[in-house]
Amino acid sequence: MALSAAVFTSGLFYAAPSQAAASDVKVQVNDDLVQFPDAQPFIDSNSRTQTPVRMVSEKLGYKVSYVVEDSDIRVTLKNDDKTIELTTGENTAVVNGESITIDTKAVEKQGRTYVPVSFIAKSFGHMVQWDSKNYIAIVSADGKYHAPAWYRPSISQSVIADAKEYLGIPYSYGGTSPSGFDCSGLVQYVFRREAVYLPRTANDMYTSAGSKVASLQAGDLVFFSSTKKAPATHVGIYLGNNQFISATTSGGVQIDSLSSSYWSARYFAAKRIAVD
Repeated sequence: MALSAAVFTSGLFYAAPSQAAASDVKVQVNDDLVQFPDAQPFIDSNSRTQTPVRMVSEKLGYKVSYVVEDSDIRVTLKNDDKTIELTTGENTAVVNGESITIDTKAVEKQGRTYVPVSFIAKSFGHMVQWDSKNYIAIVSADGKYHAPAWYRPSISQSVIADAKEYLGIPYSYGGTSPSGFDCSGLVQYVFRREAVYLPRTANDMYTSAGSKVASLQAGDLVFFSSTKKAPATHVGIYLGNNQFISATTSGGVQIDSLSSSYWSARYFAAKRIAVD
């Protein structure tokens, strides 16, 4: 199984700011994902991955202790040969009594103490990979390279799942939110949730977004007009099995068949939105 590219910097790994959604970031030790029951890892303003300290430390066999100092928290991690201390809000760490400057800080957030996972792991002598496709920090405690234990759904899968969340939402002319959608408003909204930004109208999507395709795949945009040619007056998202989802004036957000008499008389083109 191929490993995604890992990007390393001095002592910490880099992740692009666009990858900073907390729910997107995962931490893996060897072949196992670390489970975070509530507080989740996130990427901070210095583009460093922060993780709740206890879950990862226990997975790696470190002992963890805390001391509250005024409004800050000093966290200490130990194994048999090394002791690391970090204080929230400070960009220094103490490793076996020696002060080291790091380019981010431990933080306290919503009652949890977070530490930069790569600095901690590498200070204890573990290799760290950053899987930029799946947003996983892979800590190699056994010294081996590991494939990601989880693979991010494709944009198409995510867009379809997002669109289905809004089945039954009423049609609203000019609507661009879950309180009411028009056809292009729905498409634009669910793609934007995946950080893909499309033009506002069905015809602008047809003329300037993506590439035309003849063989449909799930996630493609499908376009309609009463003349079966541009300008497009309606747009939906293809689901597979000859079905698509769209916001219609008659039924709001619903799933229809391209083979129905109404839609087959109006369908004229499909486009694929290329994303990394």
